[in-house]
Amino acid sequence: MKPTSLRPTNPNARSFASFPAHIADELHRYDAYLRDVRGLATETRKNRLRVVGLLLRYKFEQCAVDLGTLRPDDIHKFISIQLGAGASTSYASHLAVTLRCYLRYRTVCGDITGKLFTVILSPVHWKLASLPRTLKQEEVVRLLDTVAGAQHWPKRSYAIVRLALDLGLRSGEIAHLMLHDIDWRAGTVILRGTKSLRQDVMPLPIESGQALADYLQQERPMTCHPAVFVRRIAGRDEPITPMAVQKLIKRACCRIGLPHYSAHALRHTLACRLVENGSSLKEVADLLRHRSLNSTLIYAKLDTPKLAAVALPWPGSQP
Repeated sequence: MKPTSLRPTNPNARSFASFPAHIADELHRYDAYLRDVRGLATETRKNRLRVVGLLLRYKFEQCAVDLGTLRPDDIHKFISIQLGAGASTSYASHLAVTLRCYLRYRTVCGDITGKLFTVILSPVHWKLASLPRTLKQEEVVRLLDTVAGAQHWPKRSYAIVRLALDLGLRSGEIAHLMLHDIDWRAGTVILRGTKSLRQDVMPLPIESGQALADYLQQERPMTCHPAVFVRRIAGRDEPITPMAVQKLIKRACCRIGLPHYSAHALRHTLACRLVENGSSLKEVADLLRHRSLNSTLIYAKLDTPKLAAVALPWPGSQP
């Protein structure tokens, strides 16, 4: 009889090991809250738990976690240490959101945290001030060509890029795709455990379906593992990770001369193409599975044909 595996079922449990036991217990409870009540994805929870763990270690490393002894000055000093020199605006925003979220959780637990919120200030951030990075059509063609001609696992790389470009799938959604999630007869794919922890049924375009079929028939290792994208590590078959998907796409973008583009740029590219072809923002939001339509408003700034129609003539130019 084989011994029972002691490997933790919580994917974030490994990150608690560096903290004292009493802080790790608090992080476990908070992680369960973020997962079961807030419905946050694994990677999002991991990022937030790291910050909360640092705060708890800063104040409670040698004593029990007691939010009643936490003072506004403690929060202020912790934020100052974390931001230090050279911290980005995005990290400052992440820090503020994370600390507020944890304090709200502790309020639900019965702690009085009102005064602590007053020292958590977010940096100025103008909504919709930036433009999402998108690929032009010729860059899309070059990207597909470079992954199709990759030296290692070209069909797997091509299928992954097609899923990101044609369905706007996130890296985690691609990595967690299972064989039983694909309905070849109906031409659909089911997304489980998405960022919003919903189950969504998506249409599977012909190009993406063909890319998946080619990979499954010609490149996928012979294995009983249910994941679509499987890799063999130390003699074991494991699903590809979201980080591996991100690195694959990032490296492909670098090879075609787009070093500042990431996997999320392919999702932006799909949204931009849909808007320019006449899709409404509601339709784009449904396809990208945004919880709020506000998340989709940024793509209105990329609707070049409609923006050109409302542009005023330049002073002095011909009517």
